[in-house]
Amino acid sequence: MTSEVVTKSLLRFVTLPGLPRPAALITLDNGHDHTKPNTFGPDGLRSLDAALDEAFAADPSFIAVTGKPYIFAVGADITLMPGVTERDQALQMAQGGHKIFARVRESTIPTFAFVNGAAMGGGLELALQCHYRTISGGAAALALPEVSLGLVPGWGGTQLLPNLIGVAEAAMVILQNPLTQKTLKPAAAVKMGLGDVLLEPADFLERSLEWAAGVVRGEITVERKAVETKDWDAVIEFARATLDERLHGAMPSANRALDLLAQAKGGVTPAGLAAETEAIADLVMSEELRSSLYSFDLVQRRAKRPAGAPDKQLARPVTKVGIVGAGLMASQLALLFARRLEVPVVLTDLDQERVDKGVGYVRAEIDKLVGKGRLPERTAAKLRALVSGTTDKTAFADADFVIEAVFEDLKIKKQVWAEIETIVREDCVLATNTSSLSVTDMAADLAHPERVVGFHFFNPVAVLPLLEIVRATRTDDATLATAVAVAKQLRKSAVLVKDAPAFVVNRLLTRFLSEVYKAIDVGTPVDVADSALDPLGLPMRPLALLQLVGPAVALHVAEVMHAAFPDRYGVSGNLVTLVQNGRTSFYDADGKIDPSAVELLSVGNAPLTAEELRQRALDALAQEVRLMLDEGVVAEPQDIDLCLLLGAGWPFHLGGITPYLDRAGTSERVTGSRFLPRGVASLPEL
Repeated sequence: MTSEVVTKSLLRFVTLPGLPRPAALITLDNGHDHTKPNTFGPDGLRSLDAALDEAFAADPSFIAVTGKPYIFAVGADITLMPGVTERDQALQMAQGGHKIFARVRESTIPTFAFVNGAAMGGGLELALQCHYRTISGGAAALALPEVSLGLVPGWGGTQLLPNLIGVAEAAMVILQNPLTQKTLKPAAAVKMGLGDVLLEPADFLERSLEWAAGVVRGEITVERKAVETKDWDAVIEFARATLDERLHGAMPSANRALDLLAQAKGGVTPAGLAAETEAIADLVMSEELRSSLYSFDLVQRRAKRPAGAPDKQLARPVTKVGIVGAGLMASQLALLFARRLEVPVVLTDLDQERVDKGVGYVRAEIDKLVGKGRLPERTAAKLRALVSGTTDKTAFADADFVIEAVFEDLKIKKQVWAEIETIVREDCVLATNTSSLSVTDMAADLAHPERVVGFHFFNPVAVLPLLEIVRATRTDDATLATAVAVAKQLRKSAVLVKDAPAFVVNRLLTRFLSEVYKAIDVGTPVDVADSALDPLGLPMRPLALLQLVGPAVALHVAEVMHAAFPDRYGVSGNLVTLVQNGRTSFYDADGKIDPSAVELLSVGNAPLTAEELRQRALDALAQEVRLMLDEGVVAEPQDIDLCLLLGAGWPFHLGGITPYLDRAGTSERVTGSRFLPRGVASLPEL
């Protein structure tokens, strides 16, 4: 069991003008810098309880809680949860937090939360328990992410938040944001009423103390809108229908959170708070929570240290970036590189019209960020100046890093690099955003193939965090180290992969989806094939993914994979038919299966049941994962899990594909052995 990194509650008293007695200020601090946030384990809660004892005994003018630099607190210490083996332990943990946090809510002395930095989970719940809240404009993230981990907010969040800001916005914070991996920004939090005042980060603590003193002296009146309850039930039912459509019952924590929001109608009650603790006790013992902890660990730890990365000291500085192409993907890349690296970025394309369109897209997106308050105009002006475009590729002569985002055709990409190599310096990294082609083949005819690397982003570039970095046969360590360093600057999670057809995500998704297309080909009704995987709770159905990718692109990848592995990857005749008929989807404008698309299909007379298709798809995944590991496409099974979590939206509550296949018994049945040793993912067996 992991030992607790104790967050101590450090108490001091502050004398403020016009107050009869000093104020008590409790600072949460685990003794580490902001890279190791404050959390609450048993000893941390005891420290807070003791600080409150001392504070109340002094009868201060008010009590305030704040955090160490950049961090308020991010909730319960989830690293301790695998050690919770009995329901009573979980119940006591939930009840203990409730009891201590309730002291600030029930206090007759005014209580304040000075939210100076990131506040998530139990950290935000502690702030909600306080009578008043100041929020720093520099707080990186405000969130109640528990549902995404298979839990619910367990220290008052489901009862306090809807009675503070209303059930609709509370449902957004507790359900919608976690499921879409979003957090609240400080200004938005104050606007919705979660915080009472937004203060500048530079002198946040001083201004917070002054503001709190003003409230206590009666000079500042905090006004809050009354919470309406007339539409409460309707909001809950709408949210429940939306959840069912998206998750199909695959995520118990989401429905449990909705039940608790429904119970919060009319105010914070002992019964509602007790229901919250019971929910925590049930969910901590669930498979979904244990699975989510494995996923969380991969994303928080492994993603920050790519397996197989060379010494970072070998990385070369990147002071200018070139982008070949000015289409949508290239334009997204230009915006990302400019924002994160803050170096000149130049786009090129075949004609000035395309170049102007690409640069125009970047500038329009910058304007949108300014309009949403996410980018100050001063920074926006700098970014606009950094991004330029030209039809003359000699603009790349002094670039340190050039990435191509042209059509997915090996011949075209080889022509691009042959031209670029005559222009750039010998140490300039040449990166390809190919999704399926061989990087080794692409570099084969170059004078310096060692500086070519795969740099595969996922669309939309600004949203999906995964970056597959592909080491070709002759890619050298300096190039690879530079690519890893750039990925980190771009705030992407890099996984190093071998140069193999379609790498990781596209290879597995194509194999997975090919089973769906094959089922349709043999006569399985389209709606049955599309819904067969619903019990997994995937982010979208197979044919919705086909629509997102586009049938033409899906067909191209299928053909590439069929050429590489003809015994396992087929090319669906019906997919060919869709493309030939110019269809972009199986769906109509309302998102229903379009009968006119179905009429185009040529099908057999051996339909599968939903259960048969689901098992075939999972069997195919198990076989492909084993082959990929045997081929050394990635270092370990955990890297495959990480790729699917971050690049394909594989649900956290399934715990990665390899432990899921292990738990279901699919790995051993299909491949003869498990992917992970027992206990690695800290998961119960099915």
